[in-house]
Amino acid sequence: MENTLFNKVFRDSEGKIVLAQMPNLPLIAWIVASLFKIVFTTGKINSGLDLLAFGSLFTWAWQELFQGVNYFRRALGMLVLVGLIASKLQ
Repeated sequence: MENTLFNKVFRDSEGKIVLAQMPNLPLIAWIVASLFKIVFTTGKINSGLDLLAFGSLFTWAWQELFQGVNYFRRALGMLVLVGLIASKLQ
């Protein structure tokens, strides 16, 4: 396989193009917590779900940034991580 920019950005170590993967545990926890936040819109439960959702997505982004299978996934992790931090600074 050629060592082109496209291959570095979008292919994994086996040569497969990887844009999306099956969700891992932090991403599943973020999805579930976010859906429950729609049901529980106020109170301590909502605050706990907000914390769980933030922590789960932060963990997912951190894992993608440092263990992503290609540069695209690592960049996606960086974008989500920066977006999460920026959203909490407002």
